[in-house]
Amino acid sequence: IVSVLNAITDRHLRWGFPKCFNRIRKLGYQWNHKRVYRMYCELKLNLRVKRKKRIPPRCPEKLFVPNKQGECWSMDFMSDSSRNQRRFRTFNVIDDVNREALGIDIAVSLPAGRITRYLDK
Repeated sequence: IVSVLNAITDRHLRWGFPKCFNRIRKLGYQWNHKRVYRMYCELKLNLRVKRKKRIPPRCPEKLFVPNKQGECWSMDFMSDSSRNQRRFRTFNVIDDVNREALGIDIAVSLPAGRITRYLDK
């Protein structure tokens, strides 16, 4: 059993016990799976099982609801293309109370300096 297991695991490094045992059966050996597994463990061929990391439970917080106009704004980037397949981007600033667009900056390229100047304005 030891020589057969070593031969299989030398050839297929990432195979676990079930695949090794199925290969042993296909080779014609009639050993019991408990005996083969005992030898598999004694040779320290067991592969490390990677456990899934637990994600801590989420505690949803209530969203802040603005009461008056101009209290809270949202910013977003969007992208589109024209008829001649030229891509352009838009930078949108929206008031959260009445969903009014306060400003839209449209350009082919929107570097960070341009965005900060737009927000300062």
